[in-house]
Amino acid sequence: MTSAPFITPKFLPSRDGLGVVAVGFSGGQPKPGVEAGPTALIDAGLLTQLENDLALNVTFDGTVASYADVYAAHPDDPDVRGMKRPKTVSAVTRQISEQVYAHARAGRFALTLGGDHSIAIGTISGSAKAVRERLGKEIAVVWVDAHADINTPETSGSGNIHGMPVAFLTGLARETREDVFGWIEDSHRIGVSKIVYIGLRDLDVGEKRILRENKVKCFTMHDIDRHGIGAIMDMTLEHIGPDTPIHLSFDVDALDPMWAPSTGTPVRGGLTLREGDFIAECVAETGALVAMDLVEVNPSLDEVGAGDTIRAGCSLVRCALGDTLL
Repeated sequence: MTSAPFITPKFLPSRDGLGVVAVGFSGGQPKPGVEAGPTALIDAGLLTQLENDLALNVTFDGTVASYADVYAAHPDDPDVRGMKRPKTVSAVTRQISEQVYAHARAGRFALTLGGDHSIAIGTISGSAKAVRERLGKEIAVVWVDAHADINTPETSGSGNIHGMPVAFLTGLARETREDVFGWIEDSHRIGVSKIVYIGLRDLDVGEKRILRENKVKCFTMHDIDRHGIGAIMDMTLEHIGPDTPIHLSFDVDALDPMWAPSTGTPVRGGLTLREGDFIAECVAETGALVAMDLVEVNPSLDEVGAGDTIRAGCSLVRCALGDTLL
């Protein structure tokens, strides 16, 4: 596979500037091991492939952040409104937001390797703020996931914050405490009309109500089966429009466990790897993609399938950054 120089970026000064944030964080959910996802992807050669095969200029400090200092600062992190480890997750996502903001404000494509999906509070808030300042535009988010992650603290049955990032990013959930997501400002937020979900198949009752009441654009696996992934992407991009920067947030559990078994909350009946790659390719072809998260790769959960999951993650990133067959 080779790079695609014909994809001209609409909202970045060049196609080759790439800023990487490696987030070894698992505190938004209870299963250990997802903090090893970024290292596994990097050890598999992902960044080398991006540099050598796609001719990208990678800016990376070489650190997979473990946030030991944050954990140490919050040895006692009691629940707030039912949220588990709220101060820890808030502090970590604030740091991530600042890192992504720095890359995006400088005009680099921001690639974040996670880590659990709570980190999207940081990644999307950082890119949203930077794009507002740099271009005066609001980003759209293509959220590819088996789950909607739009629970508020009050609708969540588990209290795990990796199921709440979209609620905080849209302002459906808010906190005034600075140390519990009170740092999120309007400049960090996105509107619910700017989100498109792809691949949903495991929703909580409260999430279904939130999605209906707010008329959020959702394409479930039922929709994909009915229309095909090509038509779904046409409808996705039509909804977003041609003049909107896009942040792609890809949870590897959107893929069927046949393709990505090593993840914390696998749900059967998901996307094929080819469908996942196609989503990334279609968004890349618009030239509007400015940032991407790849999250929830957990090599410890299915050691037999860990290699498949890591290879799938690398493929998704390469496709989003312009890797094509010709």
